[in-house]
Amino acid sequence: MSQRFNGEERIGDIVADFPGASRLFKEAKIDFCCGGDRKLSEAAGGQGLSLDELTSRLNASYAEAAARNEAVETDWKTAPIPDFIDHIVERHHDYLKKELPHIGELLTKVLRVHGAGHPELALLHRRFHQMKIELDQHLIAEEETLFPLLKRYAAEPGEEAREKAVAGLDDLEKDHSVVGDYLKEMREKSDGYALPPEACRTYTLAFGKLVELEADLFEHIHLENNVLFPRIEQARL
Repeated sequence: MSQRFNGEERIGDIVADFPGASRLFKEAKIDFCCGGDRKLSEAAGGQGLSLDELTSRLNASYAEAAARNEAVETDWKTAPIPDFIDHIVERHHDYLKKELPHIGELLTKVLRVHGAGHPELALLHRRFHQMKIELDQHLIAEEETLFPLLKRYAAEPGEEAREKAVAGLDDLEKDHSVVGDYLKEMREKSDGYALPPEACRTYTLAFGKLVELEADLFEHIHLENNVLFPRIEQARL
């Protein structure tokens, strides 16, 4: 039987075709959101991973999902643009609006109680709040400017409308890269969100929330960078 993936595909395209691949990539610490434009072979080589082993596991997972006739989420590569945008806002933007303030409060409490014994918490606290500012402004830019523009373009396609839509994408992709850098540094400085023996319930909850936030942002950025934005750029409405 021919294999679905050989490692020469772009990481973002793999996850767009097979969302289940995101679990394997998270486990292997392969960035599929901001780093989604790299080939899998390049990412594997850069991290000293065996490409053969990686593609073997990827293809096995794909085959298992197909054999189970696993229910597949909406194909966002072909779904109507307005539905796609509504999904991003309702699933990811609303999540951020709810969770970012809560996580910020938790990290402030953890820093106050444990900061003297764990100097890395001060950096984690700072980076999180820098990222929160970036995300707050990013959501406003998308919801108030870009997304209405994309919906108008989908309703009334035309070259002028497409050019206006594409013009708004570059800055937002740069925002994604900044957020990706913050996430990477936060994970590194916290040793992968490892908890010290004396971690209290607030400490444990805060780190658990950060892991959850990272996973949601990876999916969120992947959908925009690797599926939505290319559809607009290539006029695939």
